Amino acid sequence: MKKLPLLLAALMLQGCIQTMAIRTMGGIMDFGLETFNEESDLKLAESALGSNLKLVEALIKGDPENKKLLVMASQGFNAFSLAFAEDDSVERARVFYLRARNYGMRVLMQNAAFRDALDKDVATFQFALMTFSKDDVPALFWTAFGWGSYINITRSDISALADLPKVLAMMECVRQLDSTYYYGGPYLFLGSIEGSMPKAMGGKPERAKEYFDRALDLTGGKFLLTYVYYAKTYAVQIQDQGLFETLLKKVDDASADILPEARLSNAIAKKKANLLREHMNELF
Repeated sequence: MKKLPLLLAALMLQGCIQTMAIRTMGGIMDFGLETFNEESDLKLAESALGSNLKLVEALIKGDPENKKLLVMASQGFNAFSLAFAEDDSVERARVFYLRARNYGMRVLMQNAAFRDALDKDVATFQFALMTFSKDDVPALFWTAFGWGSYINITRSDISALADLPKVLAMMECVRQLDSTYYYGGPYLFLGSIEGSMPKAMGGKPERAKEYFDRALDLTGGKFLLTYVYYAKTYAVQIQDQGLFETLLKKVDDASADILPEARLSNAIAKKKANLLREHMNELF
């Protein structure tokens, strides 16, 4: 009988050691994420991100409620879809955006008020969002980013579009808690959504322009993806080809080192700017 308590203690100790090891590894991967964001070679970045995402998923299996790892997975799958899937395969991009949303949702669902309001009306949902704080911004942002990006490339799915008001409410919550997060990310996201929707469907191009301009102000124009989505959504929506070309030229003319900590995002922006320009005759 004495052996049983010892066995239980040993198992508990083993579990504690495993959890400590996983959480230590998660801390180390924060530095890996910084290094990844500073990479300018897209092929190297794609290979590295794919491998690291599978490692993060393995760590999550060992510590399934680890908020740091879950947010890291959400951010990573959003980045992978945006950078390496969306331009080649919309179907593949949808899968990764949903995975990003789902990992982030696992963090947010730990908030009882949010969990209870998720399937209720928008007003109740907005009220639940008020229970979050600035510490919750990364989870809110990347969950909304994945969810909204999925909707944005799945416009034929009426049920998906029905979720858009809640996604916008989440990003508006981020904007109120920390509008500077991820290089003015809330403004860039909201501008992209408003700018890509026709007025007949509720789009507000004037508001989209305000959001994009605010995002550019926050970064001094150094986060180049803002110009890309400004051109892709707002300029196309109002059919201003001159503005479209001007915005993309700003991306072309910018140095790859204009924002060293976001070198990868800016390299992606240059790639996307080239792709947009190739389709200019179809857009105008």
